[in-house]
Amino acid sequence: MRAIWYERQGAASEVLTLGERAEPLPGPGEVAVTVQASGVNPSDVKIRSGARGAMAVPLQIPHSDGAGIIKAVGEGVDPARLGERVWLFSAAYKRVGGTCAEVCVLPAEHAVPLPDQISVKAGAALGIPAMTAHRALFCNGGVADKTVLVTGGAGAVGHSAIQIAKWAGAEKIITTVSSAAKAAIAMAAGADHVINYRQQDVVEAVLADTQGAGVDHIVEVELGGNLAQSAQMIAEHGTIAWYGSESAREPVFAAYPLMFRNVTLQGIFLYAITPEQRASAVADITSALEAGLLRPLIDSVWPLEDTVKAHERVESGERSGAVIVQPSGG
Repeated sequence: MRAIWYERQGAASEVLTLGERAEPLPGPGEVAVTVQASGVNPSDVKIRSGARGAMAVPLQIPHSDGAGIIKAVGEGVDPARLGERVWLFSAAYKRVGGTCAEVCVLPAEHAVPLPDQISVKAGAALGIPAMTAHRALFCNGGVADKTVLVTGGAGAVGHSAIQIAKWAGAEKIITTVSSAAKAAIAMAAGADHVINYRQQDVVEAVLADTQGAGVDHIVEVELGGNLAQSAQMIAEHGTIAWYGSESAREPVFAAYPLMFRNVTLQGIFLYAITPEQRASAVADITSALEAGLLRPLIDSVWPLEDTVKAHERVESGERSGAVIVQPSGG
């Protein structure tokens, strides 16, 4: 099969290799999937570059997310799943075989039935973005009837968070963006109020929109960079669920103002969620997809030969939505 892999970390143009590898076979509890679309996430490029520590395996076929068709099943897996359209998640975490190949083998529970109305490209954009968004929204009991702030509402996770929060019954969804074009994306996703943080004071805008009450729940893309302002906007008993802190990897903050309001700071790391949390995310994402309330945003689609360009697109910081590589067409 054709695949992309790397055996050392570094720049995409220096370490990614395109070539032929032996097609993997599913073991007990596993499925083999013909990969029609492979999602490229920031975590994929950070692992490849070395920004997330040393390689967990000596040779890595990258990308955790994808979508395609089950072509073979291992012992213990229902043969009726053969031919099933599926979306994939956590394919490459501490495993050699990610989705950037014509065939991917992974645990059967990580291959989720894809509703007929959802394209494989959209399916490949679900894993990390939608499941991270779900955990960030449901980490402290859900957001029904609550006011939610989603920072970076035009990003892959933020875009999913807006839609899932709407599906989950949030009373009001506020989001921050950096441009008019991204504001339009966030509004189309279902945000009630969009704030351009380059043109407006976010704290003033949020407090004005909530009549000074602040927000009940924040889905936070940048904990360290935004914590000072988040502390001014979060309501009593609120939750700040964060999944990134790149500008300030070791943030320093005033702890007591948050403690006095019983605020929860909850880190979100998708790979460490419990089986029960994973099952809940899969079930809710499926329901939102079937209801037509979750539609992933696609930034760009690349052939397997241009995987380096796909990685560079993610690293550029200019994308809106998911970057997709097509190993087997689709």
